[in-house]
Amino acid sequence: MKINSHKMLFLSIMILSSLITLSSNNWLSMWMGLEMNLMSFIPLISKSKNKKSSQAMMIYFMAQSIGSMTFLFSVLMSPLAFMSIDMISEVSKMMMMISVMIKLGAAPFHMWLPEMMANLVWYECMLLMTWQKIAPLIVMSNMYPNEWFLYMFVIMSAAVGGIGGVNQTSLRKIMAYSSINHLSWMMMFMSMNYSWYLYLIIYSMLIMMICIMFNNKNIYFISQLMNSSVSMMETSTFIMLFLSIGGLPPFLGFLPKWMVLQSMINSGLYMMMVAMLLLSLLPLFYYMRLMSSFVLSYSMMNKWFKTPHMNSMVLFMFVSVNLMLPVFMVMGFV
Repeated sequence: MKINSHKMLFLSIMILSSLITLSSNNWLSMWMGLEMNLMSFIPLISKSKNKKSSQAMMIYFMAQSIGSMTFLFSVLMSPLAFMSIDMISEVSKMMMMISVMIKLGAAPFHMWLPEMMANLVWYECMLLMTWQKIAPLIVMSNMYPNEWFLYMFVIMSAAVGGIGGVNQTSLRKIMAYSSINHLSWMMMFMSMNYSWYLYLIIYSMLIMMICIMFNNKNIYFISQLMNSSVSMMETSTFIMLFLSIGGLPPFLGFLPKWMVLQSMINSGLYMMMVAMLLLSLLPLFYYMRLMSSFVLSYSMMNKWFKTPHMNSMVLFMFVSVNLMLPVFMVMGFV
């Protein structure tokens, strides 16, 4: 693969901008990091003579610009914002929260995310669902948000992420709605515990594996899952990844949800916990729908490794990572 020097430059700026936001100690430098992040991601998804790419760039630019303007306005509206977060008025704090929600694509400001992802290739989707979440989530974690206000967004994101993906046939839109649902769990974890980044790390690992699998098989719609001839090993890996990101034990994806549930029990948020659990069944439903394409499709292929696309060692590594939950339990992470 030919390494494009321009893409490498913008990728470096994107990583640097997230680190600027991470290490900032005032709101303006955080805003500057977010702006650099926005301006470096747009060239990464640009392709000449590609209408879909141009549409995705415009959607992303508009959504992120609105978020950035709202954030800057709410910071400048409170002159004491640079001294302490506790001195900011409730209205300014809520506006800052809303601006970060727009940047993250949380409900009810989620409309741009599925539309944009439908116009990207898998590796760009992977960046959008993993690295591009880091900077806004760090800004949010520094806000000590108003609890009832945050819980309202959490429930809406969990509901939209669950219901939105049920009626979709595009895998990219399904992954976008799944991302919104997982975002609600991350925000919930953030309100109770400083270990929310563990959820993001494990979720990012799972998303990377799924996107690599989809990219290698060149699959973008559910109908293509039926038609793609995959070996037994690939079928097993796909099923494990879907069950894992759905949050079923004994797979790795259950670990972050388990941590959130424990924190909610310790905080006495029983009603929120029941609501979140019920709403997380909906994403599991559409993952099962994707899996049924593999499980129910009739195939004469009985060999485990018969794949021109993916290396058997890569598949074995993916399976091993997904079965690491008992290891974490033994080591006392949970």
